[in-house]
Amino acid sequence: QVQLVESGGGLVQAGGSLRLSCAASGRTFSTRAMGWFRQTPGKEREFVATISCSGGSTRYGDSVKGRFTISRDNAKNTLYLQMNNLQPEDTAVYICAARTPSSCGTSSVSTDFISWGQGTQVTVSS
Repeated sequence: QVQLVESGGGLVQAGGSLRLSCAASGRTFSTRAMGWFRQTPGKEREFVATISCSGGSTRYGDSVKGRFTISRDNAKNTLYLQMNNLQPEDTAVYICAARTPSSCGTSSVSTDFISWGQGTQVTVSS
């Protein structure tokens, strides 16, 4: 079992930055590839970023590539998302997710993830 709790969201002006954190409970964090997704009411959940178990491989959605950086600290059981040059279209609830234990490859497909956090709100004003 893994429990995921996001933090770090808030209100920021366009061009600003935020760093989101996802704290994971349990002893399998380092054996799971992780991801960030975002959700806006009335829209499908959108892939943001994903990272392998060791942190050696990362992938990003086209809309955030070059602006966002995903990272992890396995010793702290924590996943991060550094968001720079935020734009109004980045406004969403940001949700972290975990793959099944021993699934270490990056994935952009929501059905590859079995555990989800409750999300943290990010609002970007123009």
